[in-house]
Amino acid sequence: MTVCAIETAAEDDGAMWPTRFTITANGAYAARLAGVGDALYAERWTLDGPEPYAVPLPLDQPEEPSARLLPLADGRVLIERRVDGHRHTFSLLYPTGPGTGELSLGAVEAEELTLLPPSPDGICAYAMCVGRDTTTLWLVAGGAFGPERVAEVRGRCSGGVWLDRTGRILALDRRLDGGPVKAVTVDLERGGEVTPLLQITEESTDRLLMADPDSGLLLIRSDAPSPGHERLGWGVLGSLLPVRFPECLRLDDAAVTPFAVQPGQVLMPESCAVALRIDAAAGSRVGVWRPSGRRMHHLAAPAGWPAGAGFWTPQGVLRLPFATDEVRCGLADLEVPADPEPTPPQPVVCRPVPLQQAPLTDRKAAG
Repeated sequence: MTVCAIETAAEDDGAMWPTRFTITANGAYAARLAGVGDALYAERWTLDGPEPYAVPLPLDQPEEPSARLLPLADGRVLIERRVDGHRHTFSLLYPTGPGTGELSLGAVEAEELTLLPPSPDGICAYAMCVGRDTTTLWLVAGGAFGPERVAEVRGRCSGGVWLDRTGRILALDRRLDGGPVKAVTVDLERGGEVTPLLQITEESTDRLLMADPDSGLLLIRSDAPSPGHERLGWGVLGSLLPVRFPECLRLDDAAVTPFAVQPGQVLMPESCAVALRIDAAAGSRVGVWRPSGRRMHHLAAPAGWPAGAGFWTPQGVLRLPFATDEVRCGLADLEVPADPEPTPPQPVVCRPVPLQQAPLTDRKAAG
């Protein structure tokens, strides 16, 4: 499953989503801060059973709204708390009898710290600390001795997309020496070796939003087609074909952001269904698009959906979590319209440098 952590605020329709909703890479578990007002607590959702259910994980003291949660594949939930300004502590929460167990993992001192999306291995959790000229990656769960520094990358990085199923190759969006943002890969098993991943033009801002390891499909945001205005495009990892920017993904009155890619489409990137969050003045809705199609389908989301959260099954079912006053833990399956028979695509593209295969260990490192 290709999923990501989503930051949302409380929405209409009786929804109660005070903060982020995060789903594991395999779609088995999710975690969020639940509760109302100052009485916040961690809550774990189980999504891979016959019916979804939630397990509260409260402690003696309520959690701060700034706390960040990340579920692991074994059902435990990592929580990151900011204390004393620049100190970030990490613990694992888990149900134990009638209460909640907590295993302290240690702390990291940093002014800016971001939890990266759940690792595909389901065991490890990583954080990114951005400094003035360098970005440091930390293994904050899954190591032997608490938080461990695993890589230091020149430049200021953002984003975070996993490119493999083992949690070894991470793509980051990097700004180096005040230049444009470019996506690079970081090999966590080679001391953080950095390799260029995406450069459409020398001056363009080229960000990687999502990737599917099965098919190689990449979702990209770049201003290469129209400098100063970023557009959503797609490419294939390792392909010599240019990045394409479909007109159907460009909406004048709404922001479009991918949040899930259908897995299991081995070597068939054009067949992958992509779920998109469409944010307009009237609220958020769901878009579904395939590279082989020429249109984006617009679908209504269930009431209480934390906009931008969800995952695909390998069978092509889009599943969206929701919670209302009546249903505190729900999972809705969306019926996705079929595309008409595809015609040979004739995309309008700029003239880019092709996507670069990653990792290539014999290429000169860019870090």
